[in-house]
This record gives sequence, structure tokens and C-alpha cells, in this order.
Amino acid sequence: MSILSAAVVPHPPIILPEVGHGEEEKISATSAAYKKIAKKIVELNPDTIIITSPHSIMYADYFHISPGESAEGNMSQFRAPQVALKINYDTEFVKLLSDKAMAEFIPAGVLGEKNSALDHGTIIPLRFLELEGLDFDKVKFLRIGLSGLNSETHYKFGQKIAEISEQLNRRTVFIASGDLSHKLKVDGPYGFVKEGPEFDSEVMENLSSADFLKLLTMDNVMCNRAAECGLRSFWIMSGALDKKSVRAEKLSYEGTFGVGYGIVYFEVVGEDSSRNFADKLVEFKKLQCEARKKTEDDFVKLARYSLETFVKTHKPAELPKNLPTEMTSRRAGAFVSLHKDGELRGCIGTILPTTANVAEEILQNAISACSRDPRFSPVEVSELDDIVYSVDVLGEPERIFSEKDLDVKKFGVIVENGGRRGLLLPDLEGIDTVEQQISIAKQKANIGAKEKVDLWRFEVIRHH
Repeated sequence: MSILSAAVVPHPPIILPEVGHGEEEKISATSAAYKKIAKKIVELNPDTIIITSPHSIMYADYFHISPGESAEGNMSQFRAPQVALKINYDTEFVKLLSDKAMAEFIPAGVLGEKNSALDHGTIIPLRFLELEGLDFDKVKFLRIGLSGLNSETHYKFGQKIAEISEQLNRRTVFIASGDLSHKLKVDGPYGFVKEGPEFDSEVMENLSSADFLKLLTMDNVMCNRAAECGLRSFWIMSGALDKKSVRAEKLSYEGTFGVGYGIVYFEVVGEDSSRNFADKLVEFKKLQCEARKKTEDDFVKLARYSLETFVKTHKPAELPKNLPTEMTSRRAGAFVSLHKDGELRGCIGTILPTTANVAEEILQNAISACSRDPRFSPVEVSELDDIVYSVDVLGEPERIFSEKDLDVKKFGVIVENGGRRGLLLPDLEGIDTVEQQISIAKQKANIGAKEKVDLWRFEVIRHH
């Protein structure tokens, strides 16, 4: 057997009466849907239940699979220690999954256990299963943490889970635990951004239609701004349903407390080889890269040319001929920024010109951005098609004497204290105030938060 069904479920502690003390009634639709899901799962009589949780152990570059024979946990963190559970792990499944994943260069395994206690992202779905009569002595579990890796790697890991389930002839149910956006309401615990409801609407549509390609290719900037919780759980689940014909049923969605709670059930009804979204994702990224290259201007094309030449040959590129006059006749500082999967992958630049012209500045700084940014490992050949470039050409810095002369959208800032100097570019994602801008510039220069600094501002021409 392989995966029998899967479910996307939230994990708000307040949904449990022992925690909510009546507040759970405000999300009664979620509770009712949860009970319906739990009943379906119990009726399937599974051998193994897999739970992916954002609140289990999480690493940036590794999927942690909980080791050992068993684990326990309770809700004492939420003043409900009486809600306590113990589960037994499917040790054969765990070992085989760990071995096969690493053999195929998927970083997953049982290393790095920090805390064996069950997290609330695991306990809450288990609690609903318990209340619907699941026999915990007959069912075994896998508990898996998420990673900071990309959607393709999460999907491939899910494929491997399904493969091992079939190999072991397990009747398996997959539970993807995860809330949606945490920024749905101004008066909510995390505030409001417009990307919050946008994310929830899009992810629920993609899940309800079982369109896993759209789920895997959602805009990373929007997802980050929405402060989502469960997307990576859903990515692994979609991989576990690889090449399966599924019947998706949206049971509920609520955002009562400013956090999105969605429940969707997936019944496996057969095989469908066309639903191999790993291949579709590769093709999507290829077309996306080709389209991106067509829109890049001469500044960005030069940065790409420099970086790709260096990564492939380990030698700096020579300056191309016939570049626009504006690139060869002007001297200016320039920053080259690299992003991958919506996250910064490198950024190095010069405040003032250090070469004969802007073109040479870009040529030099693109190499630095991909190989000398101490925050990141060097860019590898396999990443080249995923890199998104931007080039900022800096205007001459202007000394200012008041923070009121700054505007985070228009001006970058330079802070200086003695020999320490830090710079932050303007109009950066997530930097909304002058206070944030100065604070981060200070951190980059290793200047204390309370230390006084001299200020400069500058404008940039940004090339994408």
C-alpha cells in the first residue's frame, strides 16, 4: 500500500476546550471540520500516520525525522497539562526513509535531536484522532520537521515518503500540520499586512483544486510577508501524493483570531502519472528563467555574465565590448544583490567607485556577491538558473544631520562611528521605517544600538 489519504490541518492551541475555555467556540467551523477529518482517518484503519509539523525540530538545510521507539508530550505550555499523549514511532519506516533519502542526496535523517517531547503542532491533530477513537497501541507514527530548503526539495522528500510506504506495504495517512498567515487583522497578535489574506486565499484555492504546481510556485515574497506557518508541510504532502489521483475537499477556513486556519482533505482515488509535479516544476523554473533573462537590462546582464563566468570557470570575465556609454563613461559605487527562492543569496558592493567605470564595478562586485559574502556559501553551478539579480548604482553620498532627512523608500543610509561604517540600500523588502534602516545598518557595522553615528544618505538607480 501507499498513501491512502492526506489532510491539511491547523494547530491553534485555543481549539482545545482545555486551553480555550470557551474561546474555541469562535472557531467552531474549524473544530467541526477537524472532527470530520479525524473520523475519516480513524475509519481508514491506517498502519502508519505521518505528521509534518513546523514546531518540530527544524533546520535550514535538513529534514529532521524524530528518532527512538516512542515519544510523549502534553499541553502544559498552554496551561493544560492534562492533555497528554504518547505515540510509538514506526522505526522500520524511519530507518529506511533516512537511508534512502540520504542515498539520493535529500538531506533527511534522525540527527540533531534537541527535544524529544511532542510539539503542539503534532499534539493537536493527535488529540482529535484520540477523541475519535484512534487506537494508539495499533498505529505507529513518523514525526517530521520542516526545512528552509526550496519547494522542489520538499516535494522530492514527500515522493520518497510515498515510495517507502509502498515498499513496506504500509496503510499510510499523511497529516500536514500548519497554520496559514499570521497577519490577517490589525488587532490580531501579529498585526496586518495585505499579503496575509492574499496568501490565505491563494493557498486555499491551490489546495482545494489540488493544483500542486501553483502551490509549489507561490510568490516567496508574498509568503514571507504573510508570515505563513504551514506551506512547507503542504509541499511535502504534495510530494507524498505524487502521481496520485486525488479528490480534494475543502472543509473549512477561518481567520477569527488573525491567523488563518484551513482544513482540506485529500482522498486518494487512483493513479495519475500526469500529476508528477517535480517534472512540471523543473519546466516551470526553466521557462521562468528564460522569461527573466529576456527582461534584464544591460546592467543586470553584465552582472549575470560576470557571475556565471566566474562560477563555471573560476576565472573573472573580461569586460565585454560595445557596452552602453552610460556604463563605461561614468564612475560610481555599485551593489550587486542575488536572490534565490525569494531569499537573499548574496550582496556585495562599493559605496564609492574603486574602478575605472560602472561596468568594471559591476563586473567585480558580481564575483564578490557570489563568492565573498561571509553570510553565504559560494554560489554553485546548479543554482545559476535560480538566481535573480538586481544592480544598484549609487549616487554620491550626502551628509545629513537628522533622521528626518531620510526616507526608506527613496534614500539608502550610511552610518559611521570611528572606523566602523555600515550601509543599507533603500526600498528593501521588510524595511518600513527609518529606525529599522538605521538599526540594521548599525548591526552590519558592528555598532551598538545606543552608540551615536554620523549619517549620510544616497539615492540609487536600481536595475532588475
